[in-house]
Amino acid sequence: MRESQIKRTTRETDIDVKVCLDGQGKADIDTGIGFFDHMLTALSVHSGISMTIRVKGDLHVDGHHTVEDTGIVLGKALGEALGDKSGITRYGSAFIPMDESLAFCSLDISNRPFLVFRGSFTNAMIGSYDACLTEEFFRAFAFNAGITLHVDMMYGSNDHHKCEAAFKAVAHALKTAVMPLSDGKTLSTKGVL
Repeated sequence: MRESQIKRTTRETDIDVKVCLDGQGKADIDTGIGFFDHMLTALSVHSGISMTIRVKGDLHVDGHHTVEDTGIVLGKALGEALGDKSGITRYGSAFIPMDESLAFCSLDISNRPFLVFRGSFTNAMIGSYDACLTEEFFRAFAFNAGITLHVDMMYGSNDHHKCEAAFKAVAHALKTAVMPLSDGKTLSTKGVL
């Protein structure tokens, strides 16, 4: 089983994340931010990666540390579960519509972390979730998992739909990228990632 569990405690957050790449997308998530839980559940279910995430953060300040640190730990757990990243499809892309919104993601599990995030929100908050933290989450996740990640919230008018389409696009791209190759070799002209 390709799985990992990572715990990380700072003065701002206490986080415990477990991932199973072959776990069929069972989600058990509690970050203290309802909409963020909803997005992480979508990420788990649509990627097929089972995730147990428990976060206690300094929400009396705001959600920044909770969201960013969750991205850090989830990224580290995914990277650890992938090991040396040999024998995986490596690349994935997906367009996801959600009503009037459309999002696109393309990624490369390459050990060369990078984020390109395009899109904006109309409102500052979606429930108790600070919408601007979406980019912060994806940056922390990509850089700690070793992923080149491009996310484009192409269009839409409803912030909930735009954000959810983006998380689901990342999920579907991840689902493809982590799939094992039949020959188990590293998909690289260099032979290693």
